[in-house]
Amino acid sequence: MSKIAIKTIFALLMLTMAMPSEAFAQWPKKKKLSVKQQLAAERERADSLASLVEKYRERERDWRQLKPQTALVVGESGAKKQSKQFVDYSPAVADSLAAQLRQQQVDQSFEQFFKEYICEPEKVEGDAKLDSLYEARLKRLVSPIHLPYNSIVRSFIQRYTQPEGVMKSVLSLAQYYFPMIEEELIKAEMPVELRAMAIIESALRSTAMSRAGAAGLWQFMTSTGRSYGLQINSMIDERYDPVKSTRAACRFMKDLYKMYGDWSLAIAAYNCGPGNVNKALARAGGNPQSFWEVYWYLPAETRGYVPAFIAASYAYAYHTAHNIGVTPPPMPVAVDTVQVNRLLHFGQVASTIDVTTETLKMLNPQYKLDIVPATSSSYALVLPSNRLTDYVMNQDSIFAKDSLYLKEYLNPSTVAKKMAETSIIYYKVKRGDTLGAIARKYRVTVKQLMRWNGIRNANALREGQRLRIER
Repeated sequence: MSKIAIKTIFALLMLTMAMPSEAFAQWPKKKKLSVKQQLAAERERADSLASLVEKYRERERDWRQLKPQTALVVGESGAKKQSKQFVDYSPAVADSLAAQLRQQQVDQSFEQFFKEYICEPEKVEGDAKLDSLYEARLKRLVSPIHLPYNSIVRSFIQRYTQPEGVMKSVLSLAQYYFPMIEEELIKAEMPVELRAMAIIESALRSTAMSRAGAAGLWQFMTSTGRSYGLQINSMIDERYDPVKSTRAACRFMKDLYKMYGDWSLAIAAYNCGPGNVNKALARAGGNPQSFWEVYWYLPAETRGYVPAFIAASYAYAYHTAHNIGVTPPPMPVAVDTVQVNRLLHFGQVASTIDVTTETLKMLNPQYKLDIVPATSSSYALVLPSNRLTDYVMNQDSIFAKDSLYLKEYLNPSTVAKKMAETSIIYYKVKRGDTLGAIARKYRVTVKQLMRWNGIRNANALREGQRLRIER
């Protein structure tokens, strides 16, 4: 940049700083766009992106014609010569390579973590030798969370290390969920071993719901979830959002740790609430400092919660020693996120690019009606990494199908009303249905179904019965 240009810019800056604040006040304010204008602007930006991508593709084709890649090839006579060689590095191929890289990173990360804890399966006779083995292995799990060993912990270890038990599915799902959970715990400056809480809360099932109505990986009740910023209405339930619910759980656990200064008490309070822990501390008398000092004063379920946490941590690390195999997760490990600024039904995406509705549901369990309710604000949509470019390149075609999939939702006021109110649907009971299965399908509890329909006996369903379900 020339000296004259620099002096001109400096003079303009000085002039602007010298202007009175009234002068800025007189400048015209940016007019707020209507919803239609916002949608038009989004379409224009999408068109611009598509044209930019096409421009770069043309530039790449021209570049290849002018400067082909070369490789040294040995001819029949043994002499080396240069041969033209092209690499197909289209956006789709780039996505595929990124997905492969992510899968490789996950595999290597898991292999590196377990390398320290892999050991040959051992048959040990006698409780004393078994206790010695378990205790020695737990000591190797160095953590700021105290992981003591006793007969109660042993009973939970034996439960979690059954070859065909819950840990088999947990190890499969952990390949997808644990890297994200660990990242959030590290960001929050909390022990990564707290990841095991998601095992005992939900067995790493993001759509889990308890009979009491707690939902998601971290089993938040509605009121607690909302108090930590999770959006819960007829269209979206962020207790099922793996990332947002994990961040909320980190904040909740940090608040509990500030109360007690001990992770075992904080973990217990996560299960039964600070009120029950405080009562246990008072009943124990003296100045108890840990979970084990108030053990007998806690609710029965909570007495097993911390031992289960210790056992789950053990089983995760030493699964190989107990012949628990690791199977691939049901969802793609390599994923990426796009921000959606318009109403979008999963069907619009699945009918346009090569990704199934079931995969979209699995990766985005927070959207209750398979609709991303992006009207006044944007929402995240998780996609397989190898489908990201397809989505971007076909975005116009995807959104053009809104009238086909979103007839009753195209009016933003309709969506706002749906998000504010409770929707009611009706279900006709089929042969073989149970209240538990119906409750899981619609993410409600059995008690709620019984209350909404005046059912006294949960086993007294009849074929053809019409059930009212509030969502």
